[in-house]
Amino acid sequence: MNFRRHRQEEPEINLIPFIDVLLVILIFLMLSTTYSKFTELQLRLPTADTELQRDYPKELIVAVGADGGVSINKQLVTGSGIEALANAISGAAKGGKDTVVIISADANARHQTVISVMEAARSAGLTQITFATQSSSQAAH
Repeated sequence: MNFRRHRQEEPEINLIPFIDVLLVILIFLMLSTTYSKFTELQLRLPTADTELQRDYPKELIVAVGADGGVSINKQLVTGSGIEALANAISGAAKGGKDTVVIISADANARHQTVISVMEAARSAGLTQITFATQSSSQAAH
């Protein structure tokens, strides 16, 4: 006769799947979190390090000054509205729709002026837009 008591095995909790789920949730929250303190960032634009500058045969250089003045291929644009800019851009675009618009804006230029130039280029039918920058070593001088 067997008079020993049979001990019931205590259930064992496996923590590995629980940790896996928590890590997935943590990664999801880290990637989907928005940061609301953008104003604390000190940015100085535009600078970039480029190894090779591309040569655009059909290019249109639009310069935006810190005072808000706009010139297209070194010709000052008198009107400041989007329609006046679009007319000047379409008149200076010798390559038609294949013309590349290079916006060379001062680092202290108003953002709205640059957006107006982009909108005027779109109104003129030009969709290839790029920005001119200077290398970081030139910005330090």
